[in-house]
Amino acid sequence: MTEERDSTAKRLTGDRPRRRDIALSVSIGVVVMMVLAIAGELSAGAFLGGTVAFIALGFVYYLTALTTAEPNPRPTSVNAPRDLEGEASVTMLERLPIPVLLIGAGGRIERANPAARTFLGLGAERGLLSTVLRQPRVLEAVSAALRGDRGATVEYSTLAPLESHVRAFVEPIRLSAPGPMPFRAMLVLADDTNSKRAERMRADFLANASHELRTPLASLAGFIETLSGPARDDEEARDRFLEIMTVQTERMRRLINDLLSLSRVEMNEHMPPTGSVDLNNLTLDVSEALVPVAASRNIRVEIDEADVRGGAQIRGDRDQLYEVIENLVQNAIKYSPDGSRVKVSVRHGVSRDAAEHLGARIDPDSGRLTLTAPALDPDAKFGVVRVQDEGGGIERRYLPRLAERFFRVDGQKSGPTSGTGLGLAIVKHIVNRHRGGFTVESAPEVGSVFTVFFPVATAASQPDTVEANASSDIAAP
Repeated sequence: MTEERDSTAKRLTGDRPRRRDIALSVSIGVVVMMVLAIAGELSAGAFLGGTVAFIALGFVYYLTALTTAEPNPRPTSVNAPRDLEGEASVTMLERLPIPVLLIGAGGRIERANPAARTFLGLGAERGLLSTVLRQPRVLEAVSAALRGDRGATVEYSTLAPLESHVRAFVEPIRLSAPGPMPFRAMLVLADDTNSKRAERMRADFLANASHELRTPLASLAGFIETLSGPARDDEEARDRFLEIMTVQTERMRRLINDLLSLSRVEMNEHMPPTGSVDLNNLTLDVSEALVPVAASRNIRVEIDEADVRGGAQIRGDRDQLYEVIENLVQNAIKYSPDGSRVKVSVRHGVSRDAAEHLGARIDPDSGRLTLTAPALDPDAKFGVVRVQDEGGGIERRYLPRLAERFFRVDGQKSGPTSGTGLGLAIVKHIVNRHRGGFTVESAPEVGSVFTVFFPVATAASQPDTVEANASSDIAAP
């Protein structure tokens, strides 16, 4: 407080040493004129005029010194406290799990917390927002905030490489420092993917489940009503109806299990797995488990043993990968004629192109389609499972819809062994979660080939012979 009062006094009265100099100069001048007047050198009028002139000049000099004197700056103590509030704010921003960015003039990123750098894939450099976030509505809101307009909330969605839903909050921030651009824009990004997926899955579940369960429930209700009435004492009808009811009940059980499995996969699809699985051993386990099912119809499940040597590690969740291979082999057995064969091949350490076009074409006129594919990476290597059957095949026009929910090819919608239409949809979503690929090739009256491939668990290069074996089987797409 003392320092502040001294500083204020100095700003109001000027520097004290300078005031003393002025008073001394005026006094000396007046004394000199008095001496001259007493000695008879000056008249009374000249004495009074000189005295007034000296006093006036001193007063002018004093006013000039007062207006030009610089205020005494407040001394800073070596032990002055740090800006703890500012440091806490910076620390909170850095540790905030929500992406937050400060956008400056021209749309340049001036500050981004670690969550924002991870979310947008930013490096250490600070570039333009438009280069990392290609959303016109968000960029327009940021431009408006930089002009000082009101803030806005913008929702946007992306479908590639994976579906995501984001809500962007944009608010203008006025800076206290003067300048041509006094405003900055604060951009906060909230990931709404989980909530949007949960909402959509809930709606889809209600719509699809009600549709698919209506038929077996109607059948069960009809048979129960018949058994309770006209067929109460008819043992033959009762046994036949109970058998049909058992089939319909089993169908509902499969449908509910598939719906729950699909919901679980979709919920975590945006989170890639971190485990490691031996693809060779997993394929052998699935094939051996399904051998009794195939043997009941005299169908041979053949494993390409030349490629089953162990050590084919890929990144993935074992239970989900088991479900993928089980679905493909089970479908191949289900839609193959009695006495035919199902061939399962395994490759490891092949490129994406080799994985997508693994094996010779089953027919020159067959259709081949990629249902889902991983991100482009020329150095990526994959483990591949290829399942080929000798069934009736699928027409080319149906291939793009094979992975849709509840889609079944005409002629495969009825019968006690008919599927739920969810198997290939589950396969596609699991493959997406594993950042892999899924292709299909089929020709009517010839058969079908389903291929899935997943990134290897290590970055170590595989022997050239493995790549050569896979590449030698590649056919023109």
